[in-house]
Amino acid sequence: MKVSGFTFIRNAVLLDYPILEAIRSILPLCDEIVVAVGKSEDETLQLIQSLDDPRIRILHTEWDDSLRQGGRVLAIETDKALAAVSPDADWAVYIQGDEVLHEDGLPALRQAMQEALHRPEIEGLLLPYRHFYASYDYVGTDWYPLEVRVVRPHRGIYSWGDAQGFRIQPQRKLRVLQTTAWMHHYGWVREPAAMQRKQEKFHRLWHDDAWMKQNIPVAEAFDYNLRPSSLARYQGTHPAVMTERIARINWSFNADPSYHRLTLKDRFKQFALRYLGWDLNHRNFRRIRSS
Repeated sequence: MKVSGFTFIRNAVLLDYPILEAIRSILPLCDEIVVAVGKSEDETLQLIQSLDDPRIRILHTEWDDSLRQGGRVLAIETDKALAAVSPDADWAVYIQGDEVLHEDGLPALRQAMQEALHRPEIEGLLLPYRHFYASYDYVGTDWYPLEVRVVRPHRGIYSWGDAQGFRIQPQRKLRVLQTTAWMHHYGWVREPAAMQRKQEKFHRLWHDDAWMKQNIPVAEAFDYNLRPSSLARYQGTHPAVMTERIARINWSFNADPSYHRLTLKDRFKQFALRYLGWDLNHRNFRRIRSS
């Protein structure tokens, strides 16, 4: 069984992405990892080169900054990396620049790939998520709980929307098997000044200048107290590759878990998931049963 990894990144230093940790977290699974490195305003290319691993293959790309609707450019960059994986790869493990796979799930994920290898009806594998907010001590309780992060390459599968999930030609959702390998999402955990820079640059992939001026306040640092969801204190462990980054944290954040800004609809969805086991969130996949 041959396994490739793929990801994309730009301005990782400027926006403080944990891209090195992301890549290192999937290296034990992969025979190669394709990293689409976009032309950057910082030392992102040198950062990726510093990994100095023969399994890492850099693909030089240039983002189309005129695409400012729906985060479409993120899907395009994802597709560039996916198309570049080896033609004989059986599986392709996808990871974004702010995601890190917990090593506790590596054996289960490899086993799932092996067991599904000769089941052509399984087109991808589904991973559960923990979404961290403001610090490494809090998780959002109402963000998407699952997403596809392993796909069969060169089978007509492509990145969908703003690169959150995948589809297969023409627009069908993938048939997937759920795994127990946890993905940690750290997209909302940054030093507040870096988080503000991300807000200013990232939202440009979705919105025009008028929207940016109205909705993204000019500030030196992001105010984490304006959080978008309810939070819970995290009691578990983080991936080992995150140890050094977590030790460097230089800001504090304390939250009242009872506080939230959820709509009535979101509160009902959260209740249904927590107490009834009903996932009412939009799904980018069709889950099938294991054999």
